[in-house]
Amino acid sequence: MSFKSAAALVGAFASAALAHGTVTGIKVDGVYQGGYKLDYYYAKQNGGSVPEIAAWSAENLDNGFVAPDAYGTVDINCHKNSAPGAASVSVKAGGEVAFEWSAWPESHFGPVFTYVAKCAGDCSAADPATLKWVKIDEGGIDIAAQKWAATDLIENNNTWVTTVPSTLASGNYVFRHEIIAMHGAGETNGAQNYPQCFNIEITGGGSDNPEGVLGTELYSATDAGIKFNPYGEITSYEIPGPALYGSGSGSGSARSFLPLVVLWL
Repeated sequence: MSFKSAAALVGAFASAALAHGTVTGIKVDGVYQGGYKLDYYYAKQNGGSVPEIAAWSAENLDNGFVAPDAYGTVDINCHKNSAPGAASVSVKAGGEVAFEWSAWPESHFGPVFTYVAKCAGDCSAADPATLKWVKIDEGGIDIAAQKWAATDLIENNNTWVTTVPSTLASGNYVFRHEIIAMHGAGETNGAQNYPQCFNIEITGGGSDNPEGVLGTELYSATDAGIKFNPYGEITSYEIPGPALYGSGSGSGSARSFLPLVVLWL
């Protein structure tokens, strides 16, 4: 087998291993753009060119997740060794961003989130360590149906749609979309975070510039919604992370299928 063939085979195996951990593309107000592909990583390693896209690159070449023991590192922001996308796309305030995942396994149930962080200038030069995240969308578990948000994502063709709050100020933002797989969360360091980032400009916005929190302050390994036994009948679940933006005014996108959301806030 030639070196070139072997490298291609390794890349194929890596792509298959990471199939459940990546957003393959986004639709912004109905316009599609592809996400970051592992092919781009290998092309760059071999001196090849890669397209300019809004998606951030990442080197999640292992099992594809960030573990709780890495919550204090820069990796929790936009995944392992991430770097900003060279381009951006635009969405009108009040519009929708659909995050299309590769096939997500039913066994990897858990909550789903979308955060935004405003950039000082062009997000292509953003430093993930300094970004401050505002949670604009969250989904936990429907207690009555015992159904996690990630299951709804699977049933919606592996897609999660976030409505951009109309009150957010216009400007350049990094959107951070994330699933936390909870199948191993009953054990210490067992939760699996899958953050994915995109550069998106919000246009026609309002006047709100919420402060946000650093990525290293989003979660703790001991949070009730991170170290959590997901098996058996679930009677309550505390959604991890900071408070949902606009939760007091209805500006955020808390999912209506979560009957206990008022109890979580």
